[in-house]
Amino acid sequence: MKIPPFVLASASPARRRLLQTVGIEPIVQASDFDESQIQLSEPAELVKTLAQYKAETVAPQFESALIMGCDSVLFMNGEIYGKPADIAEAIARWQIMQGNFGDLYTGHILIDTNQNRTIVKSQVTRVYFAQMSDRAILAYVATGEPLKCAGAFAIEGFGSFFVEKIEGCHTNVIGLSLPLLRQMLAELGYDATDFWQSSSVE
Repeated sequence: MKIPPFVLASASPARRRLLQTVGIEPIVQASDFDESQIQLSEPAELVKTLAQYKAETVAPQFESALIMGCDSVLFMNGEIYGKPADIAEAIARWQIMQGNFGDLYTGHILIDTNQNRTIVKSQVTRVYFAQMSDRAILAYVATGEPLKCAGAFAIEGFGSFFVEKIEGCHTNVIGLSLPLLRQMLAELGYDATDFWQSSSVE
């Protein structure tokens, strides 16, 4: 089977770096889908739906490609949290998160335009946050990192200082679950290593 180009329908540098780490150099084509259109109260369904819309928005631009869409949220105390809107919201969020735990959900979709097949799945990882002083919270928010991330933290960045432990897939917290991606590729008939040689549109 001909191996199609791998397209990442996301502007997330963290997701791109994860793929590059395992030998996949994706074509980055960020989606301009307006996420505010989707309002769902169940986190797994929300992230799967958002990932699907992102990938489907990009798909028409490629005649032959494997298109991946992702979306992440933090679910804590019955509330769904995406990226904080501003510094004040990030501070308030961390005042809730510190000393607590939440579930990081990431939706994943693969659209194979060659086979006209789509697979949508979600992964969840429990994240335990450290007790933090107000000074530490203010210092972390001042780095700007929380404003760029679902859940207001980046486990691969400064935020790793304030994560006590996780239960589940580590890369899922960064932006996409590599084990889940490998399984999804297999369902479509690919081996993950097939994409080590597929780095650009032919």
